[in-house]
Amino acid sequence: MRANLQLLHPMRQICCLHTILFLLLLVAPLGRQVTAQPNELERIIEDNRDSLSRWIDGVDSFEIQVLYTRIDRSGDSVRLTTHRWGADSTQYFYPASTVKMPVAALALQRLHELGVLGLEEGTPMFHGKGLSSRAPAQTAVSSDTSSVTGLPSVSQYVRKIFLVSDNDAYNRLFEWLGPTYLNDALHRVGITGGRILHRVGVAGFDDTTHAYLNPVKFADGYETLYQTGERHDPYYDPLPRVQDQERGVGYTRNDTLIDGAFDFTHKNYLSLRNLHDILVRIVVPEAVGADTFRLDSAAYALLREAMSQRPRESISPRYTEPDNYVKFWIYGDRPDEFRIPDDVRILNKVGWAYGYLTDVAYVTDGDVEFILAGTIHTNANRIFNDGAYEYEEDGMPFFGRLGRAVLDYERAQR
Repeated sequence: MRANLQLLHPMRQICCLHTILFLLLLVAPLGRQVTAQPNELERIIEDNRDSLSRWIDGVDSFEIQVLYTRIDRSGDSVRLTTHRWGADSTQYFYPASTVKMPVAALALQRLHELGVLGLEEGTPMFHGKGLSSRAPAQTAVSSDTSSVTGLPSVSQYVRKIFLVSDNDAYNRLFEWLGPTYLNDALHRVGITGGRILHRVGVAGFDDTTHAYLNPVKFADGYETLYQTGERHDPYYDPLPRVQDQERGVGYTRNDTLIDGAFDFTHKNYLSLRNLHDILVRIVVPEAVGADTFRLDSAAYALLREAMSQRPRESISPRYTEPDNYVKFWIYGDRPDEFRIPDDVRILNKVGWAYGYLTDVAYVTDGDVEFILAGTIHTNANRIFNDGAYEYEEDGMPFFGRLGRAVLDYERAQR
C-alpha cells in the first residue's frame, strides 16, 4: 500500500497520523548550495569549549568529522550554507548502517523505474535461496510477522531500516538491487568516491560470496508482477579503492589477537560528504536540481515519515526501543526513559560498528531547520573486533552536547 501523505513546507506543516505528529517537507523550486561563508560551526564549538574540550583537544585521535548546513528560506527560494570541522576528510571510516539510507531510497527509485503496473512499495516481496555452491549462506523469506499483512515488502523494509536500523531489512534490499545498480545509481546523481559492497550483520558470507545474490519475486496473490533470478554481480572486479583503508594496531579473529592493521579494503564506504549529500537529496532534493533520486511524492513521504518517527510511534512494525535509540544528535546521551519533544523532528540515519559512530540528520522544531552530519571513532586501544569501544563514554556525549549547542545557536539566530 502506498503512503498517501501530502508534502508540505517543513516550517509550517504538521501531519496527524494516529495522533502522532509527522513533519514533512515541501517540494518547491530551490537554489543550489553555497559554502563560502565564515565558519559558524567553529564558532559554535569554540563558544562551547567548556563542554566540548575533550573532543576539541582530541579531534584527530577521535577522527572527528562534522558538517553543519544552515537552511535559509525566503519565499520559494532556499540557501544551503555548509560549514566543516574536524580531522582529515579523506581518511577512511567505516560507515556501518548509514549505507542503509541510500539503499532504502534506491529501492523505492527502482520500483519507480520498473514501471510495472501494480508493482509498488507495499507489494509482497519474496526472497529465494540460490542453488549455486557459492551461495550456501543465503536464506529465503516468505513472511514477515512484524507486518500487518504478515508479508515482507519494500515499504516494510524501509520502515525497519530507519526505525531501528534493522540489518535484515537492508540485506534483503541489497540482495534485490545488487552493488552494480546501487553504486551506478549513486554515481548518476553525483555521489562518487564511495562503494556499497556487502550485506551487514550476517554470518556466512565473505568477500567473494557477497557477490552472489538471491532470486527475488514480487507477487500479488498468485500473480507474479516482477522477478529476478539468482545472480553473480560483477561489480567487485576491479574493486574501487579509497585512502587509508588499513587501520589500527591489531584485531581479533576467532578470539585470537592478531598484531597489525585491520584491512577495510573489502568493506563498505561512503564519505561524510557523500552521506550529507544523500540526505539533502531526500529532505531538500530541490537544492540539487536534476541530480537527485527519481522518486514520486508517495515515496518521499514514506522515506520522510520512517526517518522522523520514534520507535514507539510505529504501528507496523511495533517496537519498544527508546526515543533516542537511533537519534544520536542532541539526544544520544539521554537516558532510555527520555522522550524527545513532539515538536522536534529528526530525519536521519545512524551507524555504529568497529568503534565508529556516525549520524547524518535533518533537524527541525518547526521554527528552525538544519543538517548535522558527523562521525567519531571511539576505539582507544585501536584494536578492532574486540568489542572494547567507548560508544557511551565518548561517542554519545559528543553527539548530544554538540547537537544541543547547534540547536541552541539556531534558535538564537532565528
